[in-house]
Amino acid sequence: MTAKLFTPVELGGIALPNRIVVSPMCQYSAVDGSAQPWHQVHYGMLSMSGAGLLCLEATHVERAGRITQGCLGLYSDDNEAALRPVVEWIRGWMPHVKLGVQLAHAGRKASAQRPWKGGGPLTGADAPDLPWTTFSASAIPYDTNWHTPVALDEVGLERVKQAFVSAVERSLRLGFDLIELHGAHGYCLHQFLSPLSNRRSDAYGGTMEKRRHFPLEVFEACRRLVPADKALGIRLSATDWVEGGLTLDDTVETAHQLKALGCDFIDVSSGGNSHAQKISVAPGYQVPFAARIRHEVGIKTWAVGVITEPEQAERIIASGEADCTAHARAFLLDPRWGWNAARALGVETPPLPLPAIRATTILPFKPQPNLARAAE
Repeated sequence: MTAKLFTPVELGGIALPNRIVVSPMCQYSAVDGSAQPWHQVHYGMLSMSGAGLLCLEATHVERAGRITQGCLGLYSDDNEAALRPVVEWIRGWMPHVKLGVQLAHAGRKASAQRPWKGGGPLTGADAPDLPWTTFSASAIPYDTNWHTPVALDEVGLERVKQAFVSAVERSLRLGFDLIELHGAHGYCLHQFLSPLSNRRSDAYGGTMEKRRHFPLEVFEACRRLVPADKALGIRLSATDWVEGGLTLDDTVETAHQLKALGCDFIDVSSGGNSHAQKISVAPGYQVPFAARIRHEVGIKTWAVGVITEPEQAERIIASGEADCTAHARAFLLDPRWGWNAARALGVETPPLPLPAIRATTILPFKPQPNLARAAE
């Protein structure tokens, strides 16, 4: 019997050859949002992992919305041109792999240091033009030592929404099969959903229904652009893990409303919006969130979070707790995790065809000079 993990699944208008997803993982190696040779090497490697879907890292919809100076973006023509060879190389060698991109805006968590420099907020000591202005639902800093964001007014809300729309248009021109909006981990859309970061008194704050207004408005604007032969979904934090914060019940209702707007899947994560969060991390600790949303809403879900073993992933799919399992660190530790999972589960058919051995000319790649580390 074929392992359930290696059966096809439909997400919107696309069919994945198996249910393994390479989860978005920030690389912090772009220059003003533009991909570098690192991205071609990194994603080229992961395209041969055996996963049915490769989803690129958080790709920011405006310059001010980047988490760090090294974060990928799709807010300019240069960004789009730099990412094109990455996509085309994968298409040329691994055409059976479906490609996704995660579109994000960091909100009040923008203007941060790269992880290897501490990950905290940028300061004027880093460079004369830092930190840059950040934006959020309300003028509430992420933590006591973080910069205070500007609360988005009517003009700002429209600007951010149109930034998502423009990034979707660029993603479609690049030929991505799937687009995921980032509404989790304490970033901008999550900041609107959570009462910890949204203290507005207008139509976009107060009750849970009003706090959903802007994320749903953004999703609906993007949905109008994505054709039926592609897929559009969203990553949500199911809970803030903080008393008085966002709850799983809130997220279930948000999922109902997203489904009514034509959402094809929900990538179910949690946390990230408060340093006060208390999380008991264990293998599969977020899977019950995906299971409840899947069962109560009737929408496709991805399970994430410490899913490292093939047998564990197989149990999640076979039990109906989720439709896909998404893995990050597992692929960094084992770039052929999909192939090794097939072997461990006794799957005789390869998870994906291997690239043909053929003569080729490497696609031209003309990024800006890689100043990401040299400038540090």
